[in-house]
Amino acid sequence: MRPLSFCMVTTFYPPYNFGGDGIGIQRFSQALARRGHQVTVLQDVDAYNVLHKGADPVAEPATDGVEVVRLQSRAPMISTLLTQQTGRPVVHGGAIRRFLEARRFDVINFHNISLVGGPGVLSAGDGVKLYMAHEHWLVCPTHVLWRHQREVCTGRECIRCSLSYNRPPQLWRYTGLLERELRHVDAFIAMSEFSRDKHREFGFPRDMEVVNYFLPERAAAAPGENPHARPYFLFVGRLERIKGLDDVIPIFERYPGADLLIAGDGEYAAELKRIAAGNERVRFLGRIDPAMLDRYYAHAQALIVPSVCFETFGIIIIEAFRQGTPVLARRIGPFPEIIDRGGGGRVFAGPAELEQAMREVQADPSLRARWADEARRAFHDHWSEDAIIPRYLAVVQGAARAKGRTDIAAAIGPD
Repeated sequence: MRPLSFCMVTTFYPPYNFGGDGIGIQRFSQALARRGHQVTVLQDVDAYNVLHKGADPVAEPATDGVEVVRLQSRAPMISTLLTQQTGRPVVHGGAIRRFLEARRFDVINFHNISLVGGPGVLSAGDGVKLYMAHEHWLVCPTHVLWRHQREVCTGRECIRCSLSYNRPPQLWRYTGLLERELRHVDAFIAMSEFSRDKHREFGFPRDMEVVNYFLPERAAAAPGENPHARPYFLFVGRLERIKGLDDVIPIFERYPGADLLIAGDGEYAAELKRIAAGNERVRFLGRIDPAMLDRYYAHAQALIVPSVCFETFGIIIIEAFRQGTPVLARRIGPFPEIIDRGGGGRVFAGPAELEQAMREVQADPSLRARWADEARRAFHDHWSEDAIIPRYLAVVQGAARAKGRTDIAAAIGPD
């Protein structure tokens, strides 16, 4: 395999990012660099500068072999609004095209392009082009198929829904622009079978390959001293309404055998603390250092994943699996797909089923031990770097061959 040159085009990338998509792109980029490929990330930071609150992040000098090129204008609000409204990279379009044409990358992988250029950026550059759907932006203006900020989307009400998010409707979505620009992309990647099927259900016209997220595999550290005096179940994630803690917290008013520890922070924290007021069995930990978080995973009865929205994957599930922590996940979106494939826990439909599963795993240490073993094995076999990167490169190879770029296909190796 000869080294290939990759360009990752994205709106968000650490430290200028908010959620998991930027971190996922970083992991893919670093993994390819470790395999000897040349990886460049092209990011428009105007969107981050418009949307973020608080102190500016600090970009540390790169030591991972990934080149990062950041585009920034003097008028980030205007730049971002023009892209959001026109579906084109109005301000940075010329710079993006010149950069991609000059560098002549073997592979251009578009990620979250909603504010780096919209559909209009897909025609820029040459080489094999991929699109990785970290969210449902291709079929949903709000990205998350969470209609009117209160329910999963079962049918389009896009203009009203966008207004409920205080976002101006994107009129370009009604012009056929997206469908015309999709022809520039050689392969589309969904992060789960569920997400692929949901794109199809909402009318996305192209086939999609499935390549899951992954985490770097690492030797398990000694669990260390239990960080909490009582048995506990764990939640990890951003505190938002769509994460589904509203009907989990009340369980612990009638469940004396264990506590609920909530690691994370977010805009919904105040409301969740109001729901939990007076319940000493619910503890809010805030943001936790990764090393300490590993200790919380190691000693938890199980991780609870109660999201009520259609996520594209469940990165938090495989994070728990890597630690050998069983998972109790709501029966929605891609979560059943992950648990069915790997074992390591159970899915639940509502509070009653969750409480029953909690009682079973806490009462039966052998069940928890079996789920823990299944979780570790499933992570290694299905969601480690060595399991996922060859799958990703196989998609690149197939797209290269279909495009007639036999040089790129041959560089990746035999089928």
